[in-house]
Parts: sequence; C-alpha cells; structure tokens
Amino acid sequence: MLTIQTFRNVTFDELKEAYVESTTALIKGGSDLILIETIFDTLNAKAAIFAVETVFDNLGIRLPVMISGTITDASGRTLSGQTTEAFYNSLRHAKPVSFGLNCALGPVELRQYVEELSRICDVAVSAHPNAGLPNAFGEYDFTVADMNTHVSEWASSGFLNIIGGCCGTTPAHIKGMADSVAKLKPREIAPRKVACRLSGLEALTIDEDSLFVNVGERTNVTGSAMFKRLIKEENYDQAIAVALQQVENGAQIIDINMDEGMPDSKSAMVRFLNLIAGEPDIAKVPIMIDSSKWEIIEAGLQCIQGKGIVNSISLKEGEDNFRHQAELLRRYGAAVIVMAFDEDGQADTRKRKYEICHRAYHILVDEIGYPAEDIIFDPNIFAVATGIDEHNNYAVDFIEAVADIKQNLPYAMISGGVSNVSFSFRGNNPVREAIHAVFLYHAIKNGMDMGIVNAGQLAIYSDIPDKLRLAVEDVIQNNDDGATERLLDIAQEYQGQAGGQASKTDLTWRELPINERLAHALVKGINEFIIEDTEEARLFADRPLDVIEGPLMDGMNVVGDLFGRRNVFTAGSEICTCNETSSSTLKPLY
Repeated sequence: MLTIQTFRNVTFDELKEAYVESTTALIKGGSDLILIETIFDTLNAKAAIFAVETVFDNLGIRLPVMISGTITDASGRTLSGQTTEAFYNSLRHAKPVSFGLNCALGPVELRQYVEELSRICDVAVSAHPNAGLPNAFGEYDFTVADMNTHVSEWASSGFLNIIGGCCGTTPAHIKGMADSVAKLKPREIAPRKVACRLSGLEALTIDEDSLFVNVGERTNVTGSAMFKRLIKEENYDQAIAVALQQVENGAQIIDINMDEGMPDSKSAMVRFLNLIAGEPDIAKVPIMIDSSKWEIIEAGLQCIQGKGIVNSISLKEGEDNFRHQAELLRRYGAAVIVMAFDEDGQADTRKRKYEICHRAYHILVDEIGYPAEDIIFDPNIFAVATGIDEHNNYAVDFIEAVADIKQNLPYAMISGGVSNVSFSFRGNNPVREAIHAVFLYHAIKNGMDMGIVNAGQLAIYSDIPDKLRLAVEDVIQNNDDGATERLLDIAQEYQGQAGGQASKTDLTWRELPINERLAHALVKGINEFIIEDTEEARLFADRPLDVIEGPLMDGMNVVGDLFGRRNVFTAGSEICTCNETSSSTLKPLY
C-alpha cells in the first residue's frame, strides 16, 4: 500500500488570520457582500468562512456571503477531490445567499454540475463559466452567441438565479448573457428535506429514510490495542491500512481517537488525518473526530475538508463551556455528538438520559441556533450481565431513552458505542456479537440512527442459535433475575469459537445449487464469488437477462421482503436480518 505524505504549506490558523485581515479591509473599504470563490480546496474555504464569521462578530456587522467552487475536470470533482454535493455539504453552514460554480470549465462541461447543484441547493444558485476551454494558445473561443445559447438553456431549465462569466468572457459576453436571460424566470428556491448532510470526498445524507449507519471503531487507540501499538510505533502505513479495512468492510464513517497513552495525541491526530486525506478510498467517507480534549478536537477540525462529526461535547463542565465549544463547532461546520453527561455525572437511567439530552437540545437549538439535524445524542451504552443487579436494566434504559429523544427532540439523532453493552463477555466473540445484534434490533426499532462498531464484526440476528438468542433477549430486556446466570452458563459453550466474519469463512454454502448460492451471497453481503457464480448462472440460462430476472432477482426479493418488514439493518458489508417472531420473550418498549 503506497501512502502519500500529505502536507500543507500553511496551517488553518495562518490562512484564517490572512482572511481576517483581508475581510476586515474589504468591509471597511465599503464592500456590500463577501464572495468566497474559485474554491478548489474546501479546507481553505472553511478557513475563509471561519475568518469571515470572526470579522462579522468583531465588527458587529453581517454582510451577505456568496460561495462559488471550481470543478477542475471531467471527473466532476474539485482539485482536492470532492464531488459537487460533498462540496456543498461541507460549506452550507456558512448560510450563504448563493452557492455556485465558476472557472475551470466552459458551459458544455459545467452544465451537469450546475444542474446537480440546482437540485441539492436550498439557496440561490450562481454560475460563472469560462468562455469554453482554452485552445492551444491559451485563448477562449466561445463567442457571445455561443455563451448565450448555453446560458439561456440553463436558465430555461430552472438551474439559475445568478449568471456571469469567468475566464475568457468580456463585457460583451456579460451583456449578451444578461439579455438572453432577462425575460426568463429565475430558479425557484425551495427548502430541502431536513437531514444531516455529511461529507468526505463524497456526500453522506442521513434522514428518516436512512438505514442504520455504522461508524468504524478500529482507528481508535482506546478501543483497539493493535491500532494503539501501530500509532505508538509510528507505523502509519499499517495504521492507514486499518482505516481502509474499516471502509472496505462497510463503515460509512470512521471514528478516529488518539487520546490514550500517546506522548503527543494532538500531533498524532493531525498527522493521521493529513495522511488519510491523501487516500481517496478512505477520505471518501466522513470523519468522526473523537477526543476528550478540546485542543485535539479543534486541531482535527482544522485538517478535514469535509463535514465531519465531533465526538464529543457535554454539560460536564457546565453550560458556559458547553456553549463556547458548541459555537465554535458551528463555525467549523461540524455535526456534534452530545454525551448524556452533566455536572452530576453520566446518566444511567432512562429519566436522567432524557433530561440531560433535553437540556442540551434547548441550549443548542433555541439559544445557539445549532441545526437540530446536526445534533447526535449519545445516551450512554453501559455493560449488562455484569453480575451487579443495578446494571441489569442498562440496555432497557438506553433503548427506552432512544424513544423518548426521538419523540420529543425533533430531528436529533442517536448514536452510541455498541461494544460497551457486551463488555462483560470480552474474549467471547460469538456471545458479544449476539448481544450486539439483539441490542441493535431493539434500539434501531426505537430510532437509534448510528453506532460505533467494528464494521467487520456484526452478527446476523437470524443466524444466532435459538438457545443463545433467547438467553441474550432475556438479558437485554431484563426479563428476570436469572437471565445473567443463564447467559453465563450458555456462554461457556462458545468460548474460544470464532466470531465476526465466521459466516464468510464457512464455505459450506458453496455446495448449494447456483441459484441458492447467489441468493445467499446477496443476503449475507458476500461478494468474493459473485463474478464466477454469475457466470455459472449465465451458462445455465437461455439468455443473460434470465440471470438478472431469475436468481439475482430472487435474492433481492428476499432482501426486499426483509426490508419491507423492517427486519433488517445494514451493518458492514452485510445485511443483518432480524426475525420478529424468533423470540417469545419480546415485549413492547414504548
């Protein structure tokens, strides 16, 4: 694996200070609005936005802000690798009056990206194309008539609110464009559906229609002894391979934590983030910056160009500190995990979990103006089956608090460290994974949106042996006082057995008929044999289309039926199925 050593010539703070100086001069010089444009590196633009907001606060004045980025080539990405939607998600926290694209491309090449922006944008859309692409002499050949033809078509299609020209355009081009759109109706600006819109190099939208989002946990020195060792030994090539494996296993977000046992956690965080920025297969997903130290969180935010998540802030040190950190996170444009933790400690009961989250929500949304959809509550997942009676209801308390938050705190999301619930069975992977599957089944039904998990190790609910599943259900739901003892007895039968992706290494299913193998692979998310199996099915079919309409569609029908009954959630590269009728011990939780 080739690792790119990624460095920047200036720091975020240095760039921010330069923008503070220029913004102050522009405002004092009489500017009516601030245009941040020709953006090819989104992190630079985030520094500019931070600076502009700082100057607005310092001067007690607020001007309209326009933002315009640059798609550099036919890849449809900025020079720093972001798609149009990822770019938009990264900077929409600036609340600009317009969002647009300019430079680099002529109207022919730029059209599809302007159309995309008009579809996703909830503010005015601007476009300032070049007069075509430069010829061999560096000159631009599009005439006034050429530009008018394209621009009027864009406007007629409802893409535009603001139009102008960039490289190669002249006053005559500008006048021609103005004349060509003068009688056309501007694009209608409509609000978008409320959703948490994150980004790495690519966009990730989480809304009420989204499936469970898993956050890869292995790039965390507090949770992975191997990753901690790699970072301490400065073996960053292998550390990056861990991050890549998480993404390949299906993590839609990766959690990065450098807190424990590091001589310089801040430097380790910055170095690792800068390195993975040069690895597109990792950088495509949003980043969760995980630390208990504010200076590390802020250093991390200054390294990511996308819209990431901060894990976490809380009311532990009081409301003033909470407000200060939240206001800065708003300026950085990050979503935030809020722990159910206040001045009196971590919440362990359903009542305390909801009370703390309600209090934090009021401060964030009603006082600070934090977007509710960018708030993710962590109501604390604690271990069950520890042998301490006071711990027996921890899973129920969390699951019921999830429902309370979802019903009363609009648009807020819920996450948690899933592996915590099974901590008392560490070393017994099959039992731990069964606990995770049962716990998630109930938590997701009540509205849990995401969880920090090992993306490669999630059991399929319906594959859990009945005896184990029933015992786990009794523990998770705290059905009776003997549940822990029964699970401890059963757990001994699984001690030393493989967990995780054991189903992917158990190849007995390869002996099934070809159609059943294809269906099995689709449901289990196994892609290792898909090419050879599809080819085998084609050889038996009268025509290639029969493979799609036959075994492949049969497999998708199984998946679709499970989704329709809300009995599945995505986990890693698998589809984890949850059979509602598999246990007679299930009881309503709300």
